[in-house]
Formats: sequence, structure tokens, C-alpha cells
Amino acid sequence: MTPETFSGTQAAQIAGITYRRLDYWARTDLIRPSAADATGSGSRRRYAYRDLLELRVVKKLLDAGIRLEAIRSVFDYMRTHVDTEIGAAHLVIDGSTVLLCDGDELIDVLRHGQGVLNVLPMSGVRDEVDKRIISLTPELPGGSATGTIAV
Repeated sequence: MTPETFSGTQAAQIAGITYRRLDYWARTDLIRPSAADATGSGSRRRYAYRDLLELRVVKKLLDAGIRLEAIRSVFDYMRTHVDTEIGAAHLVIDGSTVLLCDGDELIDVLRHGQGVLNVLPMSGVRDEVDKRIISLTPELPGGSATGTIAV
């Protein structure tokens, strides 16, 4: 049996963040759980696999020195203008500027100009999330949460 959704505690562990940070991001609409949102006292949030990828991307952006306010703008832009999943994107970071590498185009997602200092590929996010799922759910045959996990 494979979990299709993850608790808040599991999501925080997989993303590499504290539960408190996860709760704050959900309450402030940065990353809301798409499987089941909290609806009052005693209800539990449930995160889908795509949510885990997005949480990990936010963590990587924070680790790269991008402010949370800028990350919100990045996600707003990408959710509106990008059809592929955020975890597969390639972002270019120059100080506080975030550019999306879309094929051979660089798109300034914060609309501040262009310049390249640091390329932050998000392609490893899927592998990181899959490995954390496997480590948290060793009882699953193959540890596969989505059928894509192969370690």
C-alpha cells in the first residue's frame, strides 16, 4: 500500500523544515496542502506529492538567500505562467533577482532586470523528496509514493 498524501509532520520532515514553518507557510498561503486543508480545530492537513516538491523548492530558495517575500512573487509568477511543475524548473539567482531559465530564455520572475551569478537547478528536488519518503516509510514495498521512486 502506498500513501497518496502526507501528514503535516511527514511533509515538514520530507521538505527539511520545521513543522512550525510549514504551518506558517500554509496559514499565509505560500504552500497550501492540496489534498486536505485544515478546516478547524482538530482537522489535519494532508499534502500531495506535488506540494512536497514545492515545499522543497521554497526551502532551497531560502537556503540560497532569497527572501520569503521574493519567493512568494516567484511562486505567484510560476503558478500563473509556467505549465511544468515547479520542481523541474531551473532558476538563476543573482543577489535578490530570480530568473527562470525556460529553454534558452531567461525570464525575470521578479521583474527587476537580468544578470547571472548562480544557477540553482531544481531537478534534484524530486530525488531528495523521494529519498526522504522512503526513509520515513520503510514498510512500503519499494517505498514508492507515486510510482516514480527508484533508488
